[in-house]
Amino acid sequence: MGFGRYNSAMPHTAPRLRSDTAALFGFVTVLWLALAPALLQAAEELAVQITKKGLGKEVVMTLGAREWYMLVEVTPENTVVVRQEKEGEKYLLDESETHDRPLAPVEVDGAITDYVNSVKARVQKK
Repeated sequence: MGFGRYNSAMPHTAPRLRSDTAALFGFVTVLWLALAPALLQAAEELAVQITKKGLGKEVVMTLGAREWYMLVEVTPENTVVVRQEKEGEKYLLDESETHDRPLAPVEVDGAITDYVNSVKARVQKK
């Protein structure tokens, strides 16, 4: 048996190993390209947390360094609505309004829902 002869008794696996590695690399690459936009979008999704506060409610929404806050505080005499928006530690909006009557629970829910929807609409435009 000389140098030019092929020994059929020895398995020849090196080309198969290379093709399997290439196929696996290709699969992982395609999977990453398919999932990367969804993973990045999930990381950039608006987080919304609504909490009941006495007769009112509070909502905190965050997206990266941005934060939106609304408190609807209801007492037997009146209602105070506080809205704040900040980026990092800088306040972009800090306002409050007082209503001379207590808001009904359905009105509190409506105010919170409207605020959440308005922030979501502004975030989607950017």
